[in-house]
Amino acid sequence: MERPYIICHMLTSLDGKIIGDYLKTERVTYFTDEYEEIHERYGSKAWICGRITMEEHFTFGHQVDLKKEDNIPAIPRTDYVANNDAESYAVAVDPLGKLGWTENSIKPWNENRSEDHIIEVLTEQVSDAYLAHLKKTGISYIFGGKERINFTTVVQKLKKLFSIDNLMLEGGGGLNGSFLNERLIDELSLILVPIADGASNSVTLFESSSSLNKQHPENFYLKEVEKLDDGGLWIKYLTKP
Repeated sequence: MERPYIICHMLTSLDGKIIGDYLKTERVTYFTDEYEEIHERYGSKAWICGRITMEEHFTFGHQVDLKKEDNIPAIPRTDYVANNDAESYAVAVDPLGKLGWTENSIKPWNENRSEDHIIEVLTEQVSDAYLAHLKKTGISYIFGGKERINFTTVVQKLKKLFSIDNLMLEGGGGLNGSFLNERLIDELSLILVPIADGASNSVTLFESSSSLNKQHPENFYLKEVEKLDDGGLWIKYLTKP
């Protein structure tokens, strides 16, 4: 296969919500711990999230001062590999280059993940100043398209440039929906929390947008169900029987 095997690993409420007030309840702590443990159990070399998720959990809204990079020469829109021999990778989908990284790995930001080397996924609309910042910080970056990201291209580059054979897709809903739309999901690992969120404006497991091609229904085939404590389930599906 020219791309990694891709597992969408997510935690949802009974009504399919991946964000919401239910995540702030004490009961959910056990399930989020299980989520992280199962993430490790898969033994994948890399995981991928969207900008909003990365900003919320890892850069915490921090912004870098790009004025320091003023008056730099134009930087070619070609992929930059700072480290192709890392033990693990955190892949951040950040089309316009907004995440405020100050280190080239995840560990300084969050104790739940190992020292994952950061790979930024960008469009060619990103500024030269941001590219200069990434290079100076030692962060790898790849381009997924001129104005929009083609995720088929992205995952092929992840395998070719970084030898990533297994990739954990860990949302937001928009990112998950984009992978689903391009038929890039091989397996779904779903932690089902026995709480109903009920909010009508909350993000679900797979979200679509007007920028995507018309979404076609995707069939999933049950692989395994494991009971968790406190009424939860770990459900595994495949996209091919």
